[in-house]
Parts: sequence; C-alpha cells; structure tokens
Amino acid sequence: MKSDSTLPGEVVSSQSVFGAPCWVSLTTRDLAAAESFYQAVLGWKWHASKLDDGYRIAVVDGVPVAGISGVTSLWRTAVAWIPYFAVSSADETVARSHERGGTTAVGPISFPPGRAALLADRDGAVFGIWEGELVAGWETWRRAAPAFIRLHTRDAFDAAIFYGEVLGWASEASGVCEVHYEESEVVLRSQGDVVARIYSGAVGSAPDPELRPHWQIHFAVPDVEACARAARAHGGTANQEGLGSTEAILSDPDGAHFTVTSKAVV
Repeated sequence: MKSDSTLPGEVVSSQSVFGAPCWVSLTTRDLAAAESFYQAVLGWKWHASKLDDGYRIAVVDGVPVAGISGVTSLWRTAVAWIPYFAVSSADETVARSHERGGTTAVGPISFPPGRAALLADRDGAVFGIWEGELVAGWETWRRAAPAFIRLHTRDAFDAAIFYGEVLGWASEASGVCEVHYEESEVVLRSQGDVVARIYSGAVGSAPDPELRPHWQIHFAVPDVEACARAARAHGGTANQEGLGSTEAILSDPDGAHFTVTSKAVV
C-alpha cells in the first residue's frame, strides 16, 4: 500500500508482481503503545500517512516496511498482523474469492493511488489485497521488511488451490508466483525469493486463535534473542526454543503475534 508521498521509493504497480505479498499491516487498540513496542523490539521509526489519520507507517533506513492502524479507524477488525497480496483487479479478486468459498470483511475500498479489500479464505484465515502503486518498490520492500509469511491452515494443498485460483499463482501469465512442495510445506516463490509458505496442521475449532488457521508474519532480524528480551521488557511475550535459537514467536502488549527470524538463515 502506498504511504506518505514524502517517503522515498520507486513507483511500482501491483500488476507487476501480482499474487505476491506486497505489504503487512497491524491492527491494534492502542497506536501509541504499539509504536513504542515495535520501535523498541524492531527498531522501527514512524511516519504519518495520508491514507488515514489513524494509520501510521513504520520505516527502516528510510524504507517504509509496515503499517499500523487502530481497530476503530481504517479497518474495524480483530487485533492481528495481516499480509496484503498484490492484485491486478481488486473487484475481480474479491469475486473469485466468493466463488471459491471465501468471505469479504471490508471493501474493495478506494485509497488513492489504489484499492484495497480485507478477505478471509475458506478456513477463516484473514488476508488483504491491494491494487495500485506499491510502496517503496517491491524489491526494496522485500529486502527491508518480512523474511516471508506462513499460512497455518487445516490442509495446505486445499489452501494452495484456493489462493492459487484467487491470486493467480502458477498461471501462465508473465511474472506470476511459482508454487512448489518442499519439506512437507507448500512454498511460494516470486522472482526467485521464497515469499510465503503454507503449512498443514491448524485446527479450525481450536479455542486458541494461534492454533486456528491464520497467516503468521516473519520479520528478519540480526539478533533474535535481543528482540525476545526487548519484547518481554516492553509488555509483550516471547516464545523461543532456547538461547541461540534462530526464531522466536513474539506478541505485542495487545496480543498480536509475529515471528522474528535470524537474517543468517533467511
């Protein structure tokens, strides 16, 4: 999604990388607390956005990497990190999702210079779509932002079929995402990079939302242990296998979960 026009970046259309993750955004009940937490844990700085008064842009080394909004502002949804996928037409994508059993929570809504919608797949995992100009240039954002995103779902193959048909994965169009089966996961690649993984095992009726189908955002960081310590010190939680582990699942003070992954293994 496009951020404040004062931020640097190459203008790239969603049509050039359609089907690939192109942005991540957090909904929270307390913008100020979330800004403070993610600045301490991930080193992010914050900019205002022209998209909405209640929407903020996280910046790393001058590159916009993520967005944050209040649950009563832009998207009236549950507290969570949500990935957005680039599409050539938001209306057509929403229609394809409905035809295949998906649901729409919001949109499509116009936010110049593009259009967005918030959807859920057949198992209830929430994701967004974006049609229009991309922030910072796709490759620049990929290098500065998430390592990848992973869908925890009931059936990886069924989910891959749904997203493949809705987002145009593995079609004959030029530049589309490639889908492979590797080490018990469905792996999505765009321009050679692993940008998403789909993993079976989530339980739709589980009382814990982290066990139900959902998209998990993985941020690449230089020091996983330092991020875990900072999360605990600033009101969040950290679940890791032990000192020296290359990955940890963190949650912010509002309960939104995300993963930090060592840059050395990305």
